[in-house]
Amino acid sequence: MSNSVTLYTTRYCPYCIRARGLLDSKGVEYKDIAVDGSPQLRREMSERSGRTSVPQIWIGERHIGGYDDMARLESQGRLDELLQPVS
Repeated sequence: MSNSVTLYTTRYCPYCIRARGLLDSKGVEYKDIAVDGSPQLRREMSERSGRTSVPQIWIGERHIGGYDDMARLESQGRLDELLQPVS
């Protein structure tokens, strides 16, 4: 089960750790772009998302938001549907 998932994260951010943990628990592969110490990657993340906080999460081309947004989708039972491959 997986649509392409991209996360912009930092190594020690607790919300980044939770986001990776949630995806790992579902067996979802994801691209983890670490912005630690990289102003260029942080700027890229900010330009794509309109936000400066981490994590920032995309499923396919859809910007989900941060960990709280992804956790809300999970609690609503909507996350698995978004993670399904696009036919």
